[in-house]
Amino acid sequence: MKDLMGMMGKVKEMQAKMEKVQAEIASLSIEGKSGGGMVTVTLDGKGQMTGIKIDPSMFKEDDVEILEDLIVAAHKDAKDKGEAQAQEKMASITAGLPLPPGMKFPF
Repeated sequence: MKDLMGMMGKVKEMQAKMEKVQAEIASLSIEGKSGGGMVTVTLDGKGQMTGIKIDPSMFKEDDVEILEDLIVAAHKDAKDKGEAQAQEKMASITAGLPLPPGMKFPF
């Protein structure tokens, strides 16, 4: 019974850490760039786009498709960076848990 109480205490402690890390992740601001910095996209920790900056030289009629591709690439760059940061923060919490390889947490 003593072990069960100790385990419950650890679960509550982990839950508190998880909530803290999730709040930290939500408050992240991640920038993704493409075209050598000609397009910059900013995402929040939840992956929502909060800003976009485009170099004025990209505003030419002939370059519309290039600009569209650069926006998509910058968004992907920011999203990949955000996911990596979130995974890194979550790894510190789940380090002691016996989770199968490749399993993401939270589910």
